[in-house]
Amino acid sequence: MIPVIDFSKLDGEQRADALAQIANGCEEWGFFQLVNHGIAEELLERVKKVCSEGYRLREESFRASNPVRLLNELVDRETEGGVGKRRLGDVDWEDVFVLQDDKPWPSNPPEFEETLKEFRDELKKLAEKVMEVMDENLGLEKGFIRKAFSANGEHQPFFGTKVSHYPPCPRPDLVDGLRAHTDAGGVILLFQDDEVGGLQILKDGQWIDVQPVKNSIVINTGDQIEVLSNGRYKSVWHRVIATPDGNRRSIASFYNPSLKATIAPATKLLSVQSDKVPASYPKFVFGDYMDVYAKQKFLPKQPRFEAVAAAM
Repeated sequence: MIPVIDFSKLDGEQRADALAQIANGCEEWGFFQLVNHGIAEELLERVKKVCSEGYRLREESFRASNPVRLLNELVDRETEGGVGKRRLGDVDWEDVFVLQDDKPWPSNPPEFEETLKEFRDELKKLAEKVMEVMDENLGLEKGFIRKAFSANGEHQPFFGTKVSHYPPCPRPDLVDGLRAHTDAGGVILLFQDDEVGGLQILKDGQWIDVQPVKNSIVINTGDQIEVLSNGRYKSVWHRVIATPDGNRRSIASFYNPSLKATIAPATKLLSVQSDKVPASYPKFVFGDYMDVYAKQKFLPKQPRFEAVAAAM
C-alpha cells in the first residue's frame, strides 16, 4: 500500500519518525499520502461540493466530447464486424479544466472561485512545508528547493490546479482514464475521490492502486525534484484507469518552478565527504524542458532530459 503519513507528527516528539517516513515515501515510492495535514475538513468538504456541482453543469458537454465520440466510433466498428478491437491510444476519458491565477475561472457554481482560492492558498503552504522537509532529508539548506524554483527569488514559482472528473466509462477495456506519465514539475498535491479509485503507480514493474483515504492529500514528486535530488527522489509513472461505474473526482495542484528557473542537481549532493558524485542530469531552463515535455509527456522519460541537454 502507498504510505500514509501523519503530517502533524513533524511538530512533536515523533518528528524523527515522520521525517524518516517522508524520506521513504520520496525514495522508495515517489507517492505518499498525508493525513492531519492542517487543511480544515470543513474546507475540504466545500471543495468536494463545488467541484462536483461544477462537473454536473458540464456533464452534458462531456457526452459530446472527443473521447466519447471516438469511443463510440470504435465500438460501432467492432459491432459491425470491422477492424479488430484496439484501444484508443491518444485520448483520455477525462473531463478537465485548469485553474491559473492569470486566467478566468468558472463562475458557476457561485461559491466555486472563493472556495478554490482558499483551498489553493492552503495547498501552497502545505507544498512549501513538504519541500522544506525534502530539503532537510536531503541535507540541503532550508528553502533550497523553493529558492531554486523561484530562480533565486527573481520569479514566482508556477502554481496551477487541474480539476478532473472521470465519468463512468461503458468500455474501460478500450480507453484510459488518464494515460501513464510522469509529472513534469515539482511537488504535486492531489485531493482525490474518497470512494472511487482508479489512480495507480508503477512500482517494480507492477501497477499498484493509490487507495482512497478520506480527506488525505496525496503527494508525488515530479521530474524537477528528481533532477534537483540527482535521482535520489524519482518521479514515478502513474495513470488513471477508466471504470464502468462511479464518477471519480480529482483535484491536482502543481507547485512547479518558474519557466525562467534554471534546474540542475544540487551541488551539495554531488560531493559525499571527499568523493565527487557525477551529475546524473543536465542543467537546463525549466521553460525549455516544458517545451520538450509538451511533445513527449506519454513517452519514456530519459529522452526528455537528453533532448533538453542537447538544446542548451
